[in-house]
Amino acid sequence: MKEKRTFIHRIYRKKDIKKVEDKINLFGVSKTFDTDYFMNFRFYTSMLVFVIVFIFFDSGALLAPILTVLWYYLVGYYMLDRPLKKRERKLDNEAYYYFEVLTLALESGRNLENAIKMACKYIDSEISDEFKETLKQVNFGKSLTEALSLMSYRIPSLTVNNIILNMEQSNLFGNSIIETMYNQLDFLKDKQVMDIKAQINKIPNKISIFSVLFFIPLILLIILGPVLVDFIS
Repeated sequence: MKEKRTFIHRIYRKKDIKKVEDKINLFGVSKTFDTDYFMNFRFYTSMLVFVIVFIFFDSGALLAPILTVLWYYLVGYYMLDRPLKKRERKLDNEAYYYFEVLTLALESGRNLENAIKMACKYIDSEISDEFKETLKQVNFGKSLTEALSLMSYRIPSLTVNNIILNMEQSNLFGNSIIETMYNQLDFLKDKQVMDIKAQINKIPNKISIFSVLFFIPLILLIILGPVLVDFIS
């Protein structure tokens, strides 16, 4: 049976569609649109920007291509790249608590699947939703190792994916998963500390920029104000 080709398959290369599809899959169970919707939206709105600028702006013939390309990339940034970066940070922040509960469940004698079920039962978060989807796939017949492997395609965080990979290997080869999880928890804790230090180190730069943009002009206005008043009067 011949595969049905949609509009985007006629105007985009397969590798470009695959690249966008992989990004959208990283939104996991929380994704709100598919590849066709995004690529159609970006294409048609870009064409609309081109037509409007070309017709209604002076020098439209020059500005239209530039603004259209700019809009094309801004749509990708604001609909894909920026939300994915935000999701990555959120998953990293949620990871320590989730995996700590999962490790405690493993210590109580549960196997990995039951430990995941317990962690999902008591934790309501985005990372928990992804594990719930993994358990759902297991219920539909996939092995836990296979479901965890598929989960990694829905996670934009390298840190979380590294833990999932360790869970897969421990489940597949029968390694000591509790020891593995404690090592991963130590790594997550160290990473959180480093992230906090990095944020603290950025504060002086932010203060300097704020000072340049706000306080220095204000000080100059106070100093030069009387001179300007005398000059005007």
